[in-house]
Amino acid sequence: MNPLCLEHCLTETEKQHFEENGFLVVEDAIPQEMVEKLIVAVDRVGAEHLGKDELPPDASFNLLDFVGRDESFIELLDWHTTFPKVWGILGWNIKLYHSHLIVLPPLSAEERDKKRRLGWHQDSGRLNIELEGNPRPRVSLKVAYFLTDTSVPGRGNFSVLPGSQQFNQVEMPEESTADPENATPVFAKPGTAVFFDRRLWHAAGRNTSDITRKVLFYGYSYRWLQPRDNMTVEHVMERSDPIRQQILGKSTGGMGYTSPGEKDVPLRTWLQENLGSEAVAR
Repeated sequence: MNPLCLEHCLTETEKQHFEENGFLVVEDAIPQEMVEKLIVAVDRVGAEHLGKDELPPDASFNLLDFVGRDESFIELLDWHTTFPKVWGILGWNIKLYHSHLIVLPPLSAEERDKKRRLGWHQDSGRLNIELEGNPRPRVSLKVAYFLTDTSVPGRGNFSVLPGSQQFNQVEMPEESTADPENATPVFAKPGTAVFFDRRLWHAAGRNTSDITRKVLFYGYSYRWLQPRDNMTVEHVMERSDPIRQQILGKSTGGMGYTSPGEKDVPLRTWLQENLGSEAVAR
């Protein structure tokens, strides 16, 4: 794994911010040339998904299981500015369990003036019904890579209710088109990474601009959680190093997910060798 990871470990300030607010913003997580390469990959994969030669300007979709469809997507699995913060939050027994990319074009002229409540939700479906406790366990988080400029309002801004990961339910206003008072848009420039707890109540904002929003979402979880999509990555497994293989879901067997041995979690060995035993104490 890239030794530059050691320069971007989760700080105490970042950890406190994430625990209190449920999200963390890292600007310039990926350089502009990487952003441009990823946009080309998104446009190609999106066109294939829609059965087109090129991505139409009004294309709108949420594509699951994209990560294995371009080498540039694979590179982000253990990206040196972001992956250290993932293990800093979840620990070493982790994998990618889900990926999806969202392309959100501008609203039509007739839709722009309509007032609608945003689609506030927590991630992970029935985990929010079948897991006990209040709040329920975190279990997973996502890293969202913003490829287009959402640094000003009205561009489909990722919106959050800060601190709401601590509550199984949130109260909505009586007015059916109104959002909660503490609804907060996240202003993200191209190359920004936004980490968020799966329990955080969040939504996509309305895109009233003339720019199509393009975002990649990487979902990391504990290794024992069932994948949320098909995780079509077998074709890259053999050429991946051991840590990437762990991230992509490799295990020595069923027991290796909940009682992992050394071969199941090479990330633990790497952390111990580079950061000491305290880094893998749990």
